[in-house]
Amino acid sequence: MNAISHPMQRANKGMQARNVSKQYPGAHGQRVAALENIDLVFPEGSITCVVGTSGCGKSTLLRILAGLDDDHGGSITLGTQTLSGPSLQRGVVFQDHRLLPWMTIADNVALALHRETAQRRREIVDQKLELVDLLAFRDTYPSQLSGGMAQRVAIARALAHEPRVLLLDEPFSALDSITRLQLQDALLSIRDKERITTVLITHDIEEAVYLGDRIAVLSNRPGTVRIVIDVELPYPRARTGASFAAVRQSLYEQFLQHAA
Repeated sequence: MNAISHPMQRANKGMQARNVSKQYPGAHGQRVAALENIDLVFPEGSITCVVGTSGCGKSTLLRILAGLDDDHGGSITLGTQTLSGPSLQRGVVFQDHRLLPWMTIADNVALALHRETAQRRREIVDQKLELVDLLAFRDTYPSQLSGGMAQRVAIARALAHEPRVLLLDEPFSALDSITRLQLQDALLSIRDKERITTVLITHDIEEAVYLGDRIAVLSNRPGTVRIVIDVELPYPRARTGASFAAVRQSLYEQFLQHAA
């Protein structure tokens, strides 16, 4: 079963969004609200999935969490630290892998490691590529990889500087169904090995139930947190089990009720 909790109910050593709001310029000098009063806790070491309809502000929220958008109300904290602007404490993976095509896979992963010695860079790169099962491809180029492999490299690059938080913006949405399932399992394995706080933006309800320790449902624009569901299914989760189906159905009903 799953328990429903208020998003600020528990103490947190991970990341928090407090009263976060975002507006964009609209027609005739008016302001258009994208997010309103977002209060969310992302517990340390957990996977939090954020779901909602297209245009509800999910990706905007991720950009704010990543420090890529400072023009917002409210605050983002990591532990006791208030965050402002991007930093190496947060690794980000987008829908598009954004690998540089003229660089090898190893060089792409090493982009944020310019302060390390050459030997240390190689050690870190090889460790992260092994984590995503791509060490054998370190000297190849992005054009030689499948879409799923390229996204694995993007995850390795995001983890190379040992961030405290991993932020993913629908990273599997462009992949075929089999590859998507494989990368979901890869993400769980990475979380278990790295013990990293993870935030996943997704529109896929089944993906959220399969991966998430907790799931936040956003309303239509302006996006607000309508409900947070703690998923109490043990890992590994069987997609075909009755308990999984019950949580998925409960989330689907909550989604229909609160996303409007």
